[in-house]
Amino acid sequence: MTSCDLLLRRCRLLSPAPSVAVEEVEIAIADGKLVAIAPRLDYTASQELDLQGRLVSPPFVESHIHLDSAMTVGEPRWNLSGTLFEGIEIWGERKRHLSAEEIRERAIATLRQQAAQGVLFVRSHVDVSEPSLTALHALLAVREQVQDWITLQLVAFPQDGFYGSPRNVELIEEALRLGTDAVGGIPHYEFTREDGVNSVHRIFELAQKYDRLIDIHCDETDDDQSRFLEVVAACALRSGLGDRVTASHTTAFGSYNNAYATKLLGLVGRSRLNFVANPLINLTLQGRADTYPKRRGLTRVKELWQHGLNVSLGYDCIQDPWYPLGTGNMLDVAHMALHACHMTGTSEIDACYDMVTWNGAKTLHLGDRYGLEVGKPANLIALDARDRFDALGRRPVVTHVISRGRLLVETTPPVTHWHSGPSGGDRPSPSAHENLRIPQ
Repeated sequence: MTSCDLLLRRCRLLSPAPSVAVEEVEIAIADGKLVAIAPRLDYTASQELDLQGRLVSPPFVESHIHLDSAMTVGEPRWNLSGTLFEGIEIWGERKRHLSAEEIRERAIATLRQQAAQGVLFVRSHVDVSEPSLTALHALLAVREQVQDWITLQLVAFPQDGFYGSPRNVELIEEALRLGTDAVGGIPHYEFTREDGVNSVHRIFELAQKYDRLIDIHCDETDDDQSRFLEVVAACALRSGLGDRVTASHTTAFGSYNNAYATKLLGLVGRSRLNFVANPLINLTLQGRADTYPKRRGLTRVKELWQHGLNVSLGYDCIQDPWYPLGTGNMLDVAHMALHACHMTGTSEIDACYDMVTWNGAKTLHLGDRYGLEVGKPANLIALDARDRFDALGRRPVVTHVISRGRLLVETTPPVTHWHSGPSGGDRPSPSAHENLRIPQ
């Protein structure tokens, strides 16, 4: 009999192919890796967990968040207009008083909250427009501090633009030297279109110089003349960087006329870009200047997916100057996407689940570090659901989070007890409980 560190019984394993039926298996874990997956395993283990038929999925991936600003809502004031630009103004005031310690505390609290809900891979943008780079130094320290239980990528992000201050280009390059995983930008926020185009070219130069990924805040506006995505796509195509490049937000894509959008879909398809949509925040920020009908303010998620492009989803903001709410639960993000993007067909709902799992892993360029195959790192979650559809329909609690082969978090789902029927009659029958999937 073979021994292992952790043995998981009665797992309903989710396949990366939605067409493949969920099957019940046992999973053996040793030395932080998946060592065996089969309907029945002859293993002994130091620790054994009975998952009671729960769905086992790879962990959720947060493709786009700002940890440096997380949990600062109302500081120093509330964003009363609800706009992107007032949020930037408020953050500009707040970041003058940042300390490394409070950033670390807020970031780790946010990561713990995310991990408890099944998120084990996070890409955070960090503002490097502030001369002391306080936020960057703090999050670099956080990345090291949490590396045993969560993977954190950092993007050097100039919130005030590449050319918003004479020192910003220098600060971005210093951030890359210090070890950020990717370089970012915000071309639509530069002073002129020419500055925006130049910033995109500079991003690609820096990425190639330092061998880093690229993730650009691109066309996060309702302006249908904001067309930096075509510049990003052309640079990705010509440089050969392809899937190492991510265009985040691209909300103006939803406002382009269809003739231009069709042409652009062809270009981005050739370039093999990744896209990140942030439905919670962009439904909130965009369309503020509209009367009625109001635009949804999202990129063309459905069309990008239909064209075979990699689309993942992000929370973007958790209780900060741009978005006052949020818990970090990626099922909430996918649930909102399927509504706002008209993704309600069965294959479309499955795709929305994949946008916070496998697709996110592609965006973060995780490669063999992600997935539920023998030989890969043992990172997985269990939730009380039958399949993707059920997970998004009910958004159940993630009961078990296993990171690097160890049980990291265990959560007991709430239990509902009926003491009488809704109209005062007898207690509902067991079959009614089963249909509602209420724990007994």
